[in-house]
Amino acid sequence: MTTSQWTNFKLVGDYNTDIRSLYEAWTTAAGLEKWFLRKANFYAIIGRLKEPEEFIIKEDTYEWYWHGYNDETFEKGEILEANGTDLIKFTFSGGSIVTVNLYARNGVSIVELTQENVPEESDPNKNLFVQCQVGWTFYLANLKSVLEGGLDLRNKKMEVASNFK
Repeated sequence: MTTSQWTNFKLVGDYNTDIRSLYEAWTTAAGLEKWFLRKANFYAIIGRLKEPEEFIIKEDTYEWYWHGYNDETFEKGEILEANGTDLIKFTFSGGSIVTVNLYARNGVSIVELTQENVPEESDPNKNLFVQCQVGWTFYLANLKSVLEGGLDLRNKKMEVASNFK
């Protein structure tokens, strides 16, 4: 059985920071809000809202909110794996799975993001493969900018974002 080229992709970026800082950026609400989300809520298996600096663990659930969208637009999912050092895996849009591997190579830290099981869509306006790949490309660039002392590249003005929808 062959997998369609439109159901998975991999993106890789290099970062001039340590693996621990990258892991924290991906696995705490406070970390994600610095480069990716307007608001990140993580819930422990018992339903308790986790503290902003508290690390996620397997079986936590989340609600994610983006700049440029109101609170009716959000993503809900589950943490499938978070090993405490260099691997994060979670459910994402359309039932897909995102895996983030962190490692060092040639003096830099590497983020390798894979999104799998992206549902194929005949309507180009609903093409999650393209939307997610473009989105992750931007956010990985923003992660680099923020962690390496640059600007936060996100548009945080709702009135501007709404003109492009």
